[in-house]
Amino acid sequence: MKNTLPFTPSLQVDNLLFISGQVGINPESSTLANENFDAEVKQVMENLKTQLQTHGLTLEDLVSTTIYLKDMKNYAALNERYSSYFENKYPTRTCIAVLDLPANASVEISGIAHFKTKE
Repeated sequence: MKNTLPFTPSLQVDNLLFISGQVGINPESSTLANENFDAEVKQVMENLKTQLQTHGLTLEDLVSTTIYLKDMKNYAALNERYSSYFENKYPTRTCIAVLDLPANASVEISGIAHFKTKE
């Protein structure tokens, strides 16, 4: 899906990758995965993974995420799906309750990843 909005999906600066907020838009259908909250979080995480893979990184390379959540009642469900994407360590994280999000999304996640230096 071509980005027509005035931002860069991800940007490398030195050994860091800054990933713009990802919502649960399925890139194949260009629609929000809104069957339920879990499906939306799963799509957000898959979109985050795709941005990382574009730069040769994985979720293990994330050092920090910021989560924007429209309803804190979904906090436990968010944590359950989010934690399933990490095996060895979690990135640092901030979760913020917000009034609204683009595309009527329930959750948005941005991230910062680290490129490991080659020895």
